[in-house]
Amino acid sequence: MIAVLGASGEVGRHAVAALARAGTGPLRLGARRPGAIGTEEAGPGARVMAVDATDPAALARFCAGSRLVLNCAGPSYLLKETVARAALAAGADYVDVLGDDPVAEALAAAGAPAAGRTAVLSAGTVPGLSVLVPRHVLALTGPGEAAATALTVHAGGLERATPTVAADILLSLTTGGVGGERFGHPLAAWRDGRREQRVLRTDESAEVPFYPDRVAVQPLLTAEIERLAAALPLERADWYNVFPGRRTRALFTALPTLPVDTPEQRAAVIDRVIRASEADLAGADPYYRMVFTLSAPTWSRTAVVRAGDSYRLTGAVAALTVRALLAGRIRPGLHFAGDVLDPGEVVAELARDGAAEVEVFATAAPGGAPAQLAFEDGAL
Repeated sequence: MIAVLGASGEVGRHAVAALARAGTGPLRLGARRPGAIGTEEAGPGARVMAVDATDPAALARFCAGSRLVLNCAGPSYLLKETVARAALAAGADYVDVLGDDPVAEALAAAGAPAAGRTAVLSAGTVPGLSVLVPRHVLALTGPGEAAATALTVHAGGLERATPTVAADILLSLTTGGVGGERFGHPLAAWRDGRREQRVLRTDESAEVPFYPDRVAVQPLLTAEIERLAAALPLERADWYNVFPGRRTRALFTALPTLPVDTPEQRAAVIDRVIRASEADLAGADPYYRMVFTLSAPTWSRTAVVRAGDSYRLTGAVAALTVRALLAGRIRPGLHFAGDVLDPGEVVAELARDGAAEVEVFATAAPGGAPAQLAFEDGAL
């Protein structure tokens, strides 16, 4: 039995559908409001359960007897390691679509998971796919090519913020990073083996390749990108959050100054985030895009991920992580998905499943001479 918590949410329902299409199951589908769970695409034998992730007894009943628990519920920065502990205590393996550094630190401090069990965190789009795509591009380098030295990423789109996403955005202002830090360092970048503060700047009207219109961009260096830059290793790594919507961008700029001391104030800010995203989306087609450029002095490759929204993309990555774990392709222990999934397999499967279109373009520049950007033969 594969238990999916948060099965009624935007990410959860896409993960359930992806698992069912792959024949993975049977599935136990859990949500606070079970009537909101759609079972049409859940496959044969699917069961629905009411479960509140903040109720230890209900969470224990939901996890009991499961081979694996997939957590698509949130807000992630509020639940933290709660669901992971319940799943592992029930003898199940665990996959979390977010579960950033706070969950990893809490589980590691508790000595979890136990021998033979597996917990995979950050099995979504950001974090998750955000390091898998650069690793895929790196694998395309040919023999004798110079090692990559720089990475630049633009990620974002025009889509509705769900209440869970809006709550996590608000919580990320104070948590989500390493050692109790906030999620990411604004304006920071990776330079020569270390984080450099205030290296980059925001741009309220940037022209970013592969985005349909001018956008606002905000630099943010996260712990995930720092780990990737150190592992490759890279001399430079720049990450930009992309905001095509004017109202959403303006509200995000104001977030640190808004009152959030009481539950009522927090609820009001969350509602404002949702309404701003809906206003930006009015009359437009939703989309989500990620553009990764990995380069060396003599070459450059750009991977473009195009998706209708980040929710289906996250659900697809989560389902792929579940399948890889069940197939024995992930060793026991505590992992981040970007470190243990096969990047090429993930990229290929996302395209086959229709969750995203992924293209890789190459600029070959022997001796440093410029060359025209061209589609890389054989890439997706």
